[in-house]
Amino acid sequence: MNAPAVPPFFTGTTQPEDQQFDAWPQQPLLLSMEAGGIDWPSSCRNGTCRTCFGKLERGQVRYEIEWPGLSAEEKAEGYVLPCVAHPCTDVVLRAGY
Repeated sequence: MNAPAVPPFFTGTTQPEDQQFDAWPQQPLLLSMEAGGIDWPSSCRNGTCRTCFGKLERGQVRYEIEWPGLSAEEKAEGYVLPCVAHPCTDVVLRAGY
């Protein structure tokens, strides 16, 4: 039995502008957004400064670091740090708080 094929990339959308980008699973969402010409706020790029903070409206992400700069409550409410979040599905992100 073969494992289901993982698509080479997912579709990302930013809100409220409704801009679409290719969200590559092997890189953080921020890099995928920048490659797609989307200007998203960022600074440290390591999950600590929170400049890129956004809300995951739809989809799932994973982190390659143990715990990025989010509180347990923020994470439970769907907030993400796109500079260190990798997509696992198609995603919709809303900028800011």
